[in-house]
Amino acid sequence: MTDPRPTPEAPRPVVTVVGSVNMDLVVSVPRHPAPGETIIGSDYVTHPGGKGANQAVAAARQGAEVRFMGRVGDDGFGAELRAALVGDGVDVSALGTSRGPSGVAFIQVDERGQNSITVSPGANYALTVADLPEAAFQGADVLLLQLEVDLQVVLAAARRARQAGALVVLNLAPAQRLSAEQLRDVTHLVVNEHEAALLMGATSLAVVNAPEHAARELTALVPNVVVTLGDAGAVWAERRGDEVVAGRVPAFAVNAVDTTAAGDAFTGAFAVLHEAEALTVPKTINITVEYLRQAHFEDTYCRAELVRKGRRVVNVRLTAWQSDEKKPVTAAVAHYLIDPGEPTAG
Repeated sequence: MTDPRPTPEAPRPVVTVVGSVNMDLVVSVPRHPAPGETIIGSDYVTHPGGKGANQAVAAARQGAEVRFMGRVGDDGFGAELRAALVGDGVDVSALGTSRGPSGVAFIQVDERGQNSITVSPGANYALTVADLPEAAFQGADVLLLQLEVDLQVVLAAARRARQAGALVVLNLAPAQRLSAEQLRDVTHLVVNEHEAALLMGATSLAVVNAPEHAARELTALVPNVVVTLGDAGAVWAERRGDEVVAGRVPAFAVNAVDTTAAGDAFTGAFAVLHEAEALTVPKTINITVEYLRQAHFEDTYCRAELVRKGRRVVNVRLTAWQSDEKKPVTAAVAHYLIDPGEPTAG
């Protein structure tokens, strides 16, 4: 398959990200504990994360010029998080530092790759509208937003981006029920079944049973919608004048190891490929999924290193590259759209 990312000769899409940056503290567990129960997990590991930072890195690794606006604390994690973004080529000139702790996410991952996450926002909630420099929106092709920072910051950023002529991609996570007025500046909405259900006032089961219907309904709020469905793939809907068209893209099958940040990896890649190729939403999804499928299955693109504790796989490190230049890729990129799955074989 031809690499769909921008070539060095082609103009690089400019992506501005306003969002969170956290240090993820990850522990592998045999299963998630019941309320009041204590279980023994693996040694914990730390990974830079946060929905905003994850999407920024995913966009940068797809060849975009990425500007990041957010806040870290003045603790040791803050310095590490800033350095990690810089290491991936993200412009952090608008990443501020606040007194106090950085954001932290406490993540448990079970043997099926399913996770549970508790986020302590820390400095992320210190980000204000005054921290959004106008220059970061000028010349931007796409603005990427999530909901791990103050909602007023998200809404103000969307307004400024639209005024500057940029597309606005909102990943509605953590889920909040927003009104049509609050979503007026969003051009592309990316949600999972739970987030879609909250917006619609429906149940998650109703969305899973009729996802194309859900995507069509959501175009009443945002003209372009993608609903991700784990191992069942994704559905999309576009409002074209008085007509709404919709469709479905299947997932590819792998053994899930860790689905943390899977949606972030997809959203960042989707934003870049959609803008770089000026494609429709369904075509962009197809290219994104196919590119990530190749990155997972072709040895020339990807190498997996399993980290074991005894006979049990407790972590995985994936490295992917193109040509002769090695570029690390998070596990989430290779595992986009794969929620359920069998444990990796020992």
